[in-house]
Amino acid sequence: MTLRSAPGMALAIVAGFGVLHFAAAQTGPEKLPPKGMAHILVVSQTKGFEHDSIPNAMATIWRMGHETRLWEATLRTDTELITKRDLGRNAKNLNKFDALIFASTTGELDLSPDQKSDMMSFIKDDGKGFVGIHAALDTNYNWPEYGEMIGGWFNEHPWFTFNAPIIVEDPDFPAVRHFPHEFVKYDEIYQAKNWSRDKVNVLLRLDESKLDYSNNPRIHRQDHDFAVAWSKMYGKGRVFYSTLGHTQEAWDGPDIQKMYFEAIKWVLGLTEGSTASHPKPAK
Repeated sequence: MTLRSAPGMALAIVAGFGVLHFAAAQTGPEKLPPKGMAHILVVSQTKGFEHDSIPNAMATIWRMGHETRLWEATLRTDTELITKRDLGRNAKNLNKFDALIFASTTGELDLSPDQKSDMMSFIKDDGKGFVGIHAALDTNYNWPEYGEMIGGWFNEHPWFTFNAPIIVEDPDFPAVRHFPHEFVKYDEIYQAKNWSRDKVNVLLRLDESKLDYSNNPRIHRQDHDFAVAWSKMYGKGRVFYSTLGHTQEAWDGPDIQKMYFEAIKWVLGLTEGSTASHPKPAK
């Protein structure tokens, strides 16, 4: 599946033969949003590295909402709708949406000061949700409030794409409870800077005892604390981030699909999960 969009145009999704039906894999009735179907804005603007997995991520998010009828996703490769200003022309703005998702965005996005203020107000004051996928951490380095909201910034990927040994730290959180306590995932794991586990609830981390540290100048965290996913609050808004989802193949995996499905439900307030920080636990 390949998606293309000119600036200012929404992406169209075409579901081809053989696509797995996500709704069929779910068990039990879903809790519907209080006001009916939710509306989410998925943005994938790139000003730096462009991930091949972006179309896969956006298509998966659209399909999960469409098949479960939990949300309607608007997919954009531009940032025009990140505003509370009336755009006219039947164009939506942030007042229409219940959550914002950055799908491997990179670099300094095209956001005016007013748009930045509106985006932060959307999360912090209005209590709307935010999900950051993979390179959302490699975004907006010159915007301090963005780093505070999401929890930090990208600071290299010391092992590039590899068989990452991962430990679940919060097995009760809905987005990760389906994973075994320890598992291996072939993906690219980011190292974070300006990040502290004191400010987030670490859900997944690399198993530091199984990593190769030899002759690797890209390792900057001397505490060897490499979070893979976390939850946090930003004012009234719920924030979820995970580094998983770098590869196209990752989005074919039901475990990654379920993680982001449950993450979106959580930021929409449809499920409950902790945002309380905790010390790094022993295995």
